[in-house]
Amino acid sequence: MPAVTWLAAVHLVSTLLMAGVILFVQIVHYPLMAGVGRDGFVAYEAGHGRRTGLVVIPLMTTELAAAVWLWVSAGPAARPVASAGLALLAVIWLTTAGLSVPCHRRLSRGFDADAHRRLVASNWIRTLCWLARVPVALLLAVPS
Repeated sequence: MPAVTWLAAVHLVSTLLMAGVILFVQIVHYPLMAGVGRDGFVAYEAGHGRRTGLVVIPLMTTELAAAVWLWVSAGPAARPVASAGLALLAVIWLTTAGLSVPCHRRLSRGFDADAHRRLVASNWIRTLCWLARVPVALLLAVPS
């Protein structure tokens, strides 16, 4: 399999997996955090951070590396699609660092209804961006 085709497949798989993970987190996991209870919440949030990191850090870094490489190697026809994919990733990473991580830091000290509400609301940005990346990754995976 040629390198770009292999890379496009890695990109597609990592994007599809992250879209699935973020959709599950947004619809199921984050809303259920409110029901954990104050007594066990600090331990729950710590476990959430560790376990989620094991899944999302490798996927997010793989997806980013593949997207950058696809953009670098894109021909004129694919460059706008690859650029759109990178723009969506920029929004995802900036939202993660600027909104999600600070909410999780507050939650790591104990349940905070305001931080939880902000986490759930701001995570829609990442959810919609990852879902928008699915057709981008599909287009980049189709040989031109």
